[in-house]
Amino acid sequence: MPVISRFYGITIKMYLRQKEHNPHHLHAVYGENVGLFDIQTGEMFEGDISVKQRQMVEAFIQENREHLLEMWESQKYELIPWAS
Repeated sequence: MPVISRFYGITIKMYLRQKEHNPHHLHAVYGENVGLFDIQTGEMFEGDISVKQRQMVEAFIQENREHLLEMWESQKYELIPWAS
């Protein structure tokens, strides 16, 4: 699973697109905690990331939504530098 961003101890990863990995989403890892976030809505739909880190990931998605969707569709991953 490619790493597409790192900020404030949070690692953002995205699986290669496969049927079982819909909807468009990314994985946020903070220590031993993981959250799955819908790229379209920015909301966490599974996981146990704390409120502070969840808000940072939601802001990251909001700011980079179009780019994240392009990566999901094209499968051309790149590192997105980011700090809110």
